[in-house]
Amino acid sequence: MTKLTDLPVRLADGTTGDLSAYAGKVLLIVNTASKCGFTPQYEGLEELYRDYKDRGFEVLAFPCNQFGAQEPGDAAEIANFCSLTYDVSFPVMAKIDVNGDDADPIFKHLKKEKSGLLGSAIKWNFTKFLVDRDGKVVSRHAPTTKPEQLRKEIEALLG
Repeated sequence: MTKLTDLPVRLADGTTGDLSAYAGKVLLIVNTASKCGFTPQYEGLEELYRDYKDRGFEVLAFPCNQFGAQEPGDAAEIANFCSLTYDVSFPVMAKIDVNGDDADPIFKHLKKEKSGLLGSAIKWNFTKFLVDRDGKVVSRHAPTTKPEQLRKEIEALLG
């Protein structure tokens, strides 16, 4: 069985790596967009990251333009927006697809492990997946779930 930390990841600079650098950490993986009604959640994601990063927590953002074309920018524009608007310090990866034939392997894995209420497809920006230290996908949260609503679950996983 494929482990999440073995999967390839496209980094914002265009290179490819894998998630092995995040092995043993609690992860919150989110598909993001800069021009979405949920975009202000970047602020809550950053707050979670700053509060818990020293305890082995990471937020990984994956920009996606599949929903209402709400992430039209290139990697530099996205990084600039995240930094200047929300002071984001967690990793923002390369823009990817989360659904369809070209869906990123990470999101294929996440969707297989945790289906949503209406099936496995991602329905909109800011769908969130919480992954434990062993790489197990423990929960999936709708875009309407605010980052701060995940605190108790994150704290339980951090121990």
